[in-house]
Amino acid sequence: MEPQITARNWIQILALGLVWGATFLVMELALRGIGPAWLAAGRIGFAGLLTLAIWWLRGARLFLGDATDWGTLAICGLLSTALPFMLLTFGLQHVTSGFAGVSMAAVVLMVLPLAHFLIPGEKMTLRRTLGFVIGFAGILVLIGPGAFAASGAEGEVLGRLACLAAASCYAISSVLLRRLPAIDPLGLTAMTFVIGSALVLPAAWLMEGPPPRTDAITLFWVVVLGMIPTAAANLLRILVIRSAGPVFMGLVNYMVPVASVLLGALILSEPLPPGLLSAMMLILAGMGLSQYGALSRLFRRRPLP
Repeated sequence: MEPQITARNWIQILALGLVWGATFLVMELALRGIGPAWLAAGRIGFAGLLTLAIWWLRGARLFLGDATDWGTLAICGLLSTALPFMLLTFGLQHVTSGFAGVSMAAVVLMVLPLAHFLIPGEKMTLRRTLGFVIGFAGILVLIGPGAFAASGAEGEVLGRLACLAAASCYAISSVLLRRLPAIDPLGLTAMTFVIGSALVLPAAWLMEGPPPRTDAITLFWVVVLGMIPTAAANLLRILVIRSAGPVFMGLVNYMVPVASVLLGALILSEPLPPGLLSAMMLILAGMGLSQYGALSRLFRRRPLP
């Protein structure tokens, strides 16, 4: 089934960009009372329990018939949650935040060739590719010249590889999620968290020891992270991928850094980068060019060939 991009899908990715852009602020608050590995485990574990309970109350109807589909689901669970979370946790200890931001923005550039060969209706046209490259250039302008600057930390090369590997996880899982057969989105979301928890919980124990005793404020932030940017946002991500496709979903990776910068300035009084306006113009131009066909259909105009 070819992707069907609607006005609802645009609203959904705008909401995801805002939610995930604000996640960095909440993570900073949570990390004051808990280690990064247990924070990732807490987010995924709570999101898994929440979505599993709601899905169970709704009848717990799944979908898959053969072993191939179950195998694909297992891979999606690993690549959507636990593995990229752990790779980023390791990578951010050795690289600059600018490089990590560029790595996440590169997800859509990784999705393009994968979707071209594996998903009907997601061909790499010149217009689409050029649009995404322009949007990526906007991210580079936003982050500034420090995007590729060396952090000076030991293990920086491995840290950069870990960030790029995390981006690859998101790209591959987006394509695989799209290729699954008809499925209950809530059940799919719950199962990805359950599978991810099976990996991240023992990994957190090995990395940081037994679960730490945290204060009520830290626990509150962990619950917030598990409920909104993890459980709710990943359900929304799956809905977008299943209806509009992984390439369209990739646009959110251009929105998150902009939202993060704007929220940081608004809430934490952080200075705005000098290239913000130019970056936003490039990002918007790139998004518009790459999705010209979808926008034309949305506004009932004849698309360019």
